[in-house]
Amino acid sequence: MIERVIILENVDPVVFYGVNNSNIQLLKALYPKLRFVARGHVLKVIGDENESAQFEEVIRKLEKYCEEFNVMNEEVIIDIVKGDQPVETKPDNLIIHGVNGKPISARTPNQQKLVNLFFENDLLFALGPAGSGKTYVAIALAVKALKSRQVKKIILSRPAVEAGEKLGFLPGEMKDKLDPYLQPLYDALQDMIPAAKLKELMETNVIQIAPLAYMRGRTLNDAVIILDEAQNTTTHQIKMFLTRLGLSSKMIITGDMTQIDLPASVTSGLVQATKILKNVDGIGSVEFTKKDIVRHKLVQRIVEAYDKFDAQRKKERENIITQ
Repeated sequence: MIERVIILENVDPVVFYGVNNSNIQLLKALYPKLRFVARGHVLKVIGDENESAQFEEVIRKLEKYCEEFNVMNEEVIIDIVKGDQPVETKPDNLIIHGVNGKPISARTPNQQKLVNLFFENDLLFALGPAGSGKTYVAIALAVKALKSRQVKKIILSRPAVEAGEKLGFLPGEMKDKLDPYLQPLYDALQDMIPAAKLKELMETNVIQIAPLAYMRGRTLNDAVIILDEAQNTTTHQIKMFLTRLGLSSKMIITGDMTQIDLPASVTSGLVQATKILKNVDGIGSVEFTKKDIVRHKLVQRIVEAYDKFDAQRKKERENIITQ
């Protein structure tokens, strides 16, 4: 009889063990000669050396499956214990599996173009209207790169620019004041990584979410770095951010040129950067359109209505000038 300690490094124990430890109970039924206890990321097994070695091999296969699909159930466990490969149909254009095994895929041609360019370039611009999925796909690509160990961390940032509410009027400490600006990034991550695992990754700084001002002076190596809402950066801010790119890293800049919240006298750094860097090797660009909007069908109609309104106002101003 020997004791074997198995460390589950790459999965959320809550998902792996199942509701009320149902998956552990099933494994105990399948391996009645072994005694084992699961606590957190540690699984202690006592029993015959050969059988416990076989058990660890099964656990590693289950861990790999759970890491990829973010789900574990009775059918998968039985298939792997029997030596069969669980049957999983992967949707077209799949990026990763999110929480509870939800497939996260590129849903439009431009989203797929962003996926393809990510593997061909170290710096990407993803530009387009609200709801086109540019930020969501960018974060999915970052999570995929982290899971496949292409990078060691994910860094997500946004400029803290007010859209009608001043920072000083928001309650709490600085972190509390900044969190509302970063909430869309949290929302996307919560769709893709189980809660306990996400908390662990953030506490160990494997995933970092920070306002743009906190990027100054850093060199970001072995990371996927995403700057969201980049239309609200100044020319100096975006230059500072772009030059943070370190070795073995990739950077994605997302923004919507029609939603600039900067004062009228301030030039958007995103507008300037896309012009300056247009023909630089190693930099890719995807321009999303209203056809890429994947939120509620009303969002596309709202965007179209505002575009029509803005075009009419522009025409009226031009008529006044020419009169």
